[in-house]
Amino acid sequence: MNYSVLIAQMLQASVMTLRIFFVTLVFSLPLGLAVALGRMTKVKAVNIPVRIYILIMRGTPLMLQLLFIFYGLKPIFGIQLERVLSAEVAFILNYAAYFAEIFRGGIAAVPQGQREAAQVLGFTKRQTFFHIVLPQVVKNILPPMGNEFITLVKDTSLAQVIGVVELLQTTSEWVSSAVSMVPFAVAGVFYLIMNAVVSRCFTVLEKHYAYYR
Repeated sequence: MNYSVLIAQMLQASVMTLRIFFVTLVFSLPLGLAVALGRMTKVKAVNIPVRIYILIMRGTPLMLQLLFIFYGLKPIFGIQLERVLSAEVAFILNYAAYFAEIFRGGIAAVPQGQREAAQVLGFTKRQTFFHIVLPQVVKNILPPMGNEFITLVKDTSLAQVIGVVELLQTTSEWVSSAVSMVPFAVAGVFYLIMNAVVSRCFTVLEKHYAYYR
């Protein structure tokens, strides 16, 4: 087994893993916040569809969603997305639903009295949300968000079901060709390093927001 080639190919495959990870976060976090606000509104025309969306995304396997978006959109809607884009769309829609529930819990945890006090002081609803509520929400949601980020790193391996060449797909090919378990160990190290970085980032953020205690 040529270990230098193995490492080189795994590094290349890790680029795709990181691409799916970052694209998912860039789009699913703001979408999740919007969905959370829709979930909390009393307008039924908004609230009910949002509830259904969250139920579907959280109630069905991510793997099934990947397969549906890649294989199911064309016969139903005449839309054929390429493999990587299909994976990114599936991950964004799936994780936005989970992030929405985390955001909703974080917003609900902020005492109503603080909003009322801000109103008395002359703050607009926008100012109250972004300057008083949101910083506390960020502090409240950091632990569950950290868990979801780590899960996302590992879930990127599911993209291989629609033929996306990411880290685990490359690992499987090496295991099949070399008849060795070493590539699995190397892949494990790669995932551990990525999640160690994520964990460290959240540790720093939690210390930064500790003054809200």
